[in-house]
Amino acid sequence: MKKKKYNLFHKFSRKIKFNMIKLFRSPGGARKVSLGFAVGFGLEMVVISTGSLVYLVFYPAVRLSGGSLPAAIIGNVIGKLTFLPIILLPFAKKIGEWLFPKRMIAVPMHEHAWRNLMHGDFTIFKHLLQGGLDVLIGMSVFGLVLGVASYFVVQYLYNQRKRHRLSKRAGATM
Repeated sequence: MKKKKYNLFHKFSRKIKFNMIKLFRSPGGARKVSLGFAVGFGLEMVVISTGSLVYLVFYPAVRLSGGSLPAAIIGNVIGKLTFLPIILLPFAKKIGEWLFPKRMIAVPMHEHAWRNLMHGDFTIFKHLLQGGLDVLIGMSVFGLVLGVASYFVVQYLYNQRKRHRLSKRAGATM
């Protein structure tokens, strides 16, 4: 028997639905689950700009906030599945430039900039670090905003799902 092949969008929607079902079955109440999801989803926004070093503070951040670790992991996975951090990178750089407007001396880039490094001209590193700092600041802002928004969305969905299960259970016992 031949296995049925699904298209990319069908696989994507199935993964999202599966993770949402796991989220709603996570241990803890609505506050703990939604807080864990918000922390995981928010920290996913800064993974690219920190070179995955944010995972060193992932577990302590979830525990200190009082969130659910399984919900935080699910929030992180959903953040990865949506490709949102990659889509928001150019906007994050602009936001970082607005919030941290420190400017370096404008040095035109030459074709053989590596030769300047051999002569002790390290201005190219200043430009690279400034651009990375701008992206980190912008992605931190996006992580904070999306984390707060996802907290309320997940809490609402969790409570709706709980009410639905309770009404279904009450209807089945009659």
